[in-house]
Amino acid sequence: MFTEHVATTPLTREQRLVIWIAILASFVSFLDGSVINVALPAIARELGGGLTTQQWAVDAYLITLGSLILLAGSLSDVLGRVVILRIGLIGFGVASLLCAIAPNPQILIVARGLQGIAGALLVPSSLALITSTFSGMARSKAIGQWTAGTTIAFVAGPILGGLIVDSVFGWRFVFVINVIPIGITLYQLAILGRKDVREEGVRIDFLGAILCVIGLGGPVYALIEQGHFGWGSPVILIPFVVGIVSFVAFIWRQRVAKSPLMPLSLFTVRNFAVGNVATAFIYGALSLGGFLIVVFLQQVAGWSATYAALATLPLSILNIALSSWFGMLSGRYGARWFMGFGPILGGIGFLLMLSAEANVDQTSYWYELLPGILLFGLGLSATVAPLTAAILGAISEQQSGIGSAVNNAVSRVAGLIAIAFVGLIVGQQLDVDGFHRGLIVTATLLITGGVVSVIGIQNMRQAKTDQVN
Repeated sequence: MFTEHVATTPLTREQRLVIWIAILASFVSFLDGSVINVALPAIARELGGGLTTQQWAVDAYLITLGSLILLAGSLSDVLGRVVILRIGLIGFGVASLLCAIAPNPQILIVARGLQGIAGALLVPSSLALITSTFSGMARSKAIGQWTAGTTIAFVAGPILGGLIVDSVFGWRFVFVINVIPIGITLYQLAILGRKDVREEGVRIDFLGAILCVIGLGGPVYALIEQGHFGWGSPVILIPFVVGIVSFVAFIWRQRVAKSPLMPLSLFTVRNFAVGNVATAFIYGALSLGGFLIVVFLQQVAGWSATYAALATLPLSILNIALSSWFGMLSGRYGARWFMGFGPILGGIGFLLMLSAEANVDQTSYWYELLPGILLFGLGLSATVAPLTAAILGAISEQQSGIGSAVNNAVSRVAGLIAIAFVGLIVGQQLDVDGFHRGLIVTATLLITGGVVSVIGIQNMRQAKTDQVN
């Protein structure tokens, strides 16, 4: 166990390796969650299916990722974090290659679902490595570094994707690039040489996992496909109802299971509960906003994939520069106000983009979109590391694995639901009016997340008395 003074002492070789492993393992999962956005118009042009194919290319990944990430937390306790990381990395590489060779939308969607299964194994185990290696302000700083690295993947992925889509390689190569970080991470795991820690007597709730998958998949299918069949069709109504019933059954299962995937007792801790509510609003907004900006610039404004991706470059610059700093500040002063005003600034940024019209070009970008993107980037930089630190700092170290799994599940499910609602928000074809509606919804989600944080989050000294042991 490392104490508070570690924050000012040099990192050991093991600590540096742990940070890099955590960043790269999560980077792979976050990268594929964001790089796909800029490739969506090219995928739809080649494989067909329009907006529905675009939604499924995103949500097939998020359904399996969000619903199985809780199961991954239990598996890491039973089999060990290093073992689960290795399985996830190898599985992700294989599924990525399947995406790259997909001949039609159906195969691509299945392969994206397989990617999500592998991705679910990566994030909670990688973040748990950090929480078990650092404590106090050192942990906050390490989480800030992890946040900076993974957020780079989340917001810089479109830039890399745009360059690849517009190159001779095409959209398929965006899935092949995963091989490099996967190989590096597997090598670092080998030289880390850490002995795996496995919990005795832990049982895996497979029934809960099945109920969770059906509970998420059914309603999402209905939301995406309702535009084709209508809400009165059994093809839509039955999956929707079965999904809702299954999700209610999943919550009930977590109350009675001896080893639940999502211990409901965690939500009796104020910062954990409030932080996850804020996460749902904030990450739902991030997924919706990122999807809308990149697709709008290509399909409505007529930008190339590369230029559409470069439009979000300021987000990457701000997050690289500021995430670790805000992580340290939140460790010193508490997370509450960072989690409050950060999302509110981001929401105002999206409202500033309402001046964008169909004829936005490289000139009007500087005053129609850039000010809003900069304000959003500043707010995002101030939010993510304090949010993660507040949630994981509210629970015991022994619960950090399942705590990070729950929080990541909430963020991915929020993104999943937000993308599923795209058709209802913008219509069957994205246009200027639909884009503006999407911006308003995104801003509302961000501002709500900030208000929830200001009202509900307690700074660490206040929250320690609530901590679950």
